Amino acid sequence: MEERKWTDWLSEDDMAFLKRFVLSSGSLKELARVYNVSYPTVRLRLDRLIEKVKIVDSTTITSDFERLLRTLFAEGKFDINTLTIVLAAQRKAMEEKK
Repeated sequence: MEERKWTDWLSEDDMAFLKRFVLSSGSLKELARVYNVSYPTVRLRLDRLIEKVKIVDSTTITSDFERLLRTLFAEGKFDINTLTIVLAAQRKAMEEKK
């Protein structure tokens, strides 16, 4: 199976944000103006996108399921407790299959 590129893991919204970031020469102030939100909101969005890219680019995460869970966590979709519980359940299920 062909390995996915890091950009394959990004949503259309992520790609649009990344494009606007580049077109604004990396100015978060300009992005905040374009999106009509506060600077801290743009900073949080960028921080989450950075974390997502780090996760999908990580060589220590070998399972696509774990990678997906961690990207959802990075996006703020659920909390660390939920991530821990689901990952533990998935690992247990994988061990039982062996």
